[in-house]
Amino acid sequence: MEQKQPDKKTDLTRRELMRDGAVVAAGMAVGLGAAESQAAKKMDVRKTRSYNPEMEYRLLGKTGLWVSAVCFGGHWKRIDKMVPGVFKGRGWLSADLNDEGFRKNRRDVVTRCIERGINYVDACTREEVMAYGEALRGRRDAMFFGFSWYQEEMRNAKYRTAKALLGTLEKGMTNAKLDYVDLWRPTMHEQSGRHPKAEVDEMMKALEQAKKQGKIRFCGLSSHDRPHIKWMIETYSDVLDVIVTPFTAKSKVRPGDSLFDALSKYNVGSLGIKPFSSNHLFKGDSTPGNPNAEEDDRLARMTIRYILATNVINAPIPGMINPHQVDNVADAVKERRELDKAEAKELEQAMDEAWANLPADYQWLKDWEYV
Repeated sequence: MEQKQPDKKTDLTRRELMRDGAVVAAGMAVGLGAAESQAAKKMDVRKTRSYNPEMEYRLLGKTGLWVSAVCFGGHWKRIDKMVPGVFKGRGWLSADLNDEGFRKNRRDVVTRCIERGINYVDACTREEVMAYGEALRGRRDAMFFGFSWYQEEMRNAKYRTAKALLGTLEKGMTNAKLDYVDLWRPTMHEQSGRHPKAEVDEMMKALEQAKKQGKIRFCGLSSHDRPHIKWMIETYSDVLDVIVTPFTAKSKVRPGDSLFDALSKYNVGSLGIKPFSSNHLFKGDSTPGNPNAEEDDRLARMTIRYILATNVINAPIPGMINPHQVDNVADAVKERRELDKAEAKELEQAMDEAWANLPADYQWLKDWEYV
């Protein structure tokens, strides 16, 4: 078949050349703009608290805060392995906050967090607020501070009004000598749907007032109730900046109607508690040099990698009882994210064992397999 010759009317005209040139120029400008945006982003990251180039940082939702990819949870459940005799009662909250060994341990762990670029600490009990207020004395601006005094917040019927909650915040800040709080995230019932809307309204009112008063920078909440958290994000999107929820090495994103769809839509930050299933993941008791230490360290790093690879929460917040554990989770951030088949199988088996051994008061954690 004879090939048709191009018609002169289809030849490129001067106007078309100018048009195409403009498109190319515009594309270059967009490319340059994107490059400038990336450069500006890097500059913003470097200004974050305790910046370390070996740590990854993520934007905490609409707060504008760059938080480390792994943060510091306030619990110290096995600290008696580091400071024998520090517990004065049956539980970990019975720790003697004035014990010199305890105070040194908490300050040493916070120091190592700062050195490794971990820049958020989450305190959710009276004891934690007091301990970390003291551990950060003289260097308060080295870390973002998450505040909750759960004993006098939504879990206690006496503290479900805006006035009472604001009193708790003021009391906690005064006692811990905190001039301000970066994130106030009151602790609600584990099944926060038990709170009627009027009580939730009061909590939101308290958060808004505290922010207007300059006592807090951002507003949040902690709950274990996925459907209710989603409802609160959708209902109070103009108030909520961050949520604190469970997220483990078993957790997976629902294929549809996920809690994280709401987080993304409203740009709400998220921090994950119980990454190690409240230590049930581990075979050892966290005593330094115990026979299971190496295996437990590996499981901890794989868990951090797994959670970061899901890329749906800003950061897991494990509790840590010594500087070595800080180094271990910080090292995990630098490792390859995706687990290979052998690693995935090992972690899955360890989590199956962990969940099989969960005590009665932690069975609720299984509700967080599909989020």
